[in-house]
Parts: sequence; structure tokens; C-alpha cells
Amino acid sequence: MSVPPTHRAQPIVLFCKSYREDLLRAHRLVNSIHRYNRDRLPFYLSVPARDLSLFRETCAGLDVELLVDEDLVLANPRLDRELFGSLPGGISQQIVKSEFWRLGLANAYLCLDSDCYFLRGFGAADFLAPDGTPYTVMHEAKELLHFAALAGMGKVGRNWSDHSEEIKRLFGRAGRSWDFGPVPVIWSAAVWRDLDERYLVPRGLTILEAIKTHPGELGWYGEALLAYKSIPILPIEPVFRCYHYEEQFYFWERNGETDDKIAANYLGVCRQSNWDKELDPTPRFRFSKWRRRFKRALTGF
Repeated sequence: MSVPPTHRAQPIVLFCKSYREDLLRAHRLVNSIHRYNRDRLPFYLSVPARDLSLFRETCAGLDVELLVDEDLVLANPRLDRELFGSLPGGISQQIVKSEFWRLGLANAYLCLDSDCYFLRGFGAADFLAPDGTPYTVMHEAKELLHFAALAGMGKVGRNWSDHSEEIKRLFGRAGRSWDFGPVPVIWSAAVWRDLDERYLVPRGLTILEAIKTHPGELGWYGEALLAYKSIPILPIEPVFRCYHYEEQFYFWERNGETDDKIAANYLGVCRQSNWDKELDPTPRFRFSKWRRRFKRALTGF
């Protein structure tokens, strides 16, 4: 499938990168967009070429335009296609999400993952200020870090701090560490363009090499925004309620959290697929699942 022809960029569109193992999750997301997309914002879903027919069949009749990963990366002639094809999925999906802006379809995009779904109506005003400036998800991750400390998950805090310091060093920035997620996040094409032209190109790098060496597309975007001020910085809290860890989900479920209650403050939910296997195409036995259930029974987390 070819990349769509260039035309006048939309103020904002929706974008998701998926693949066959996330087919059922992506279908849930597409259905929620079909139901709640008040402004009929265009929605683009990119998948590997080998998965295109599967997604085309599953999403038939829904408001989504399918793209192909391999075509999308062609928009950057500097990318090494062979290297892209050899990358593990967790890295290659970051490249695809970070390069979508090059298609020229939008000035900004809400970047979603397959494990997201909307709970209520939404429109452009949820993501753009009245003057058209994209909001930026930007905070100090205090809720997650506090929960991790209470639950005895010290590694979460250490990993968050280490990653934040690493990406700050690359840009020569001191000061507070910021969390620029979780997904979905609102990304401006102008920020990605400045990262490319003002950081990567002068160093002889591409976004592929940058993320392969220092994974974390959220941090690359956020630190580039702070460095180059490509757009005014209008920080907002996360758009969706995100359950990073199984312990979080079950803790809040036991304390009465439901989708209806979440919808009062968030547009949707993200249950990260690294632990939520309900919509996996093939059920798998996971020892960690039983270990965590045992821990929850003993500690309440």
C-alpha cells in the first residue's frame, strides 16, 4: 500500500501503530473511536505489510485508514531500511510512531497505542488550545512513583530516574525531570522536525539510530520541545487513565475504580499489554501472573 498523497495538513489527526498480536486490542480502539469521535478526526492505523489484509478484514466498515509500516518509513530517505527490518518490535514501533509526521497529513497528532480505548466523546479541543497549539502531556510522574514506592516496586522509580537523567544528558539539560507520557500523547510535527534538523542531522544521526541507542520516543520528543521551543509549552495531565502495572489495576479496582468513574476525569483507558493479556490472540501460561496474584493476596497490591 502506498503512502497517501500530499494534501493540506489537518490541524490534528489520530494515529496508532499496531500488529497482528494486538489485533483485538486495536479493534477495540477503532470501535471506541468510531463511537466517540465527535469531530470525525481522521484516524490512521499503521501495520506491517504482512498484517495488512488481516486488519483490513477486521476493521471493514469502520472509520480508519490503514497504512503500512514499510511504506511509512520510506518518507525518510535517510533511514536504513534493512536495519529497520531487523529491529525488535519494541524499537521499530517507536520509529514508526516518531516518523508519522513526515507524511504531511497533520500539524499534530494524537499518538495512541493498541491497548488504549476511549470512554467518552472527544474532539480537537481536547488536544489543541484555542489558537491551535497542541497541548503537551508533561508532569513529574508523582502518582506512579508514589504507588510504586507503596507497593514495594523500587525498580520502577530507579528505572524512571535513570531514563530521565540519560535523555537529559543527551540534550545537556539540568534541572527537574519530566514525564512526557503515558500514551496517548499529543505530538507536534514542528517538534519532530526541529529534533531532526537541529539535533539529529548535525550529528549524522537518524531517529532510528537515536532510539535504537537510547530507547524512549516520549523522552526524545519532550526534551526536543524543551530544547528548541518549537511550539508554546502548554502542559496538561495525562489524557487517559493508564495502568502501567497489574498491581495498579487490581489495587484501584478493589477500591471501586470503574470505567464510568474514570470517564469523569479522563477520555479513556490504557491497560498496558505487557501485563493485560485478556485480548491476546492465543492465551499463554505466565508464571508471573500467578506470582503476582500470590503477592496481591499477601500484601494487597
